[in-house]
Amino acid sequence: MGNTDGLARRFEDNRHRLHSVAFHVLGSAADAEDAVQAAWLKASRADYAAVDNLPGWLTTITARVSVDALRARSRRIEQPLPEPSELNGSTAFAVPAADEEVLRSEAVSRALLVVLDRLSPSQRVAFVLHDVFDVPFEDIGDVLDRSPEAAKKLASRARARLRDTSGEPPRRRAEHLRVVSAFLAASRGGDIPALLEMLAPDVVRRVDPVLVPAGVPTQMRGAADVAQETRSFTGRAEVGAVLIVDGAPSIAIAPGGRLFALLRIGIGDDGRIHTIDITGDRKRLRTATLHLPGADLPPEHATAARRGPVLL
Repeated sequence: MGNTDGLARRFEDNRHRLHSVAFHVLGSAADAEDAVQAAWLKASRADYAAVDNLPGWLTTITARVSVDALRARSRRIEQPLPEPSELNGSTAFAVPAADEEVLRSEAVSRALLVVLDRLSPSQRVAFVLHDVFDVPFEDIGDVLDRSPEAAKKLASRARARLRDTSGEPPRRRAEHLRVVSAFLAASRGGDIPALLEMLAPDVVRRVDPVLVPAGVPTQMRGAADVAQETRSFTGRAEVGAVLIVDGAPSIAIAPGGRLFALLRIGIGDDGRIHTIDITGDRKRLRTATLHLPGADLPPEHATAARRGPVLL
């Protein structure tokens, strides 16, 4: 194949995969689209007649463009975290709608995007390309201007940073994760009976003032009141994800995959929730240690990536 029209058709066939690669690396739908367009310009000007694996070649080009953009962004002044704006008692998040649309319409993990932000650019790229998209380390090394061995080490270090290595007994951890996941699911649906079963009668909810509208108390006590309150904040629950925060199962509120607030869930020996501490303090968010719950990568990501050029 040696004509631009033919390349354009093949590029469009792979566009979804290329956009997914760029989105995982950059965490922004707009930046990902820019990277894909830049990748097309590079590909259309290149001699591709002898390319045996065109999808792999296009992926490598897109990855290189994304790496350059990620490194440039990391050298700039740190971008502010999303800020809430209170509108009639509900919260609108200051993130592009396109980012949230990608997360809702594709099987991209919100939790994964949040923790990927804690990696260095090279670690993030090595992990995403290998563990999510099954790109060989030889190709990843070319993208990063490193040896395959160095690329493999970067991915390994990324996994170590994403994996929870706290010493909590596995059975206890699994039970706490179950409770936190059930709490998030019930909060999304405003399921009062389910919430009342999970909440201790004297549960205490504390929240930073910036995260709630005027007139909402920063501290609330009692299962009935706390459960009822969740109906006012189902939008926030919709953009929540279960993470391990400072060694404990917690919930990250992450519109567009960008950390906005953390809910630290205190669970008693009775298996019920006794405390809910919600913070939006920027310093506390940046210094919190975040890990994915369970395995390094949710199995559905690895499985989907190995099926071929689909949009995760």
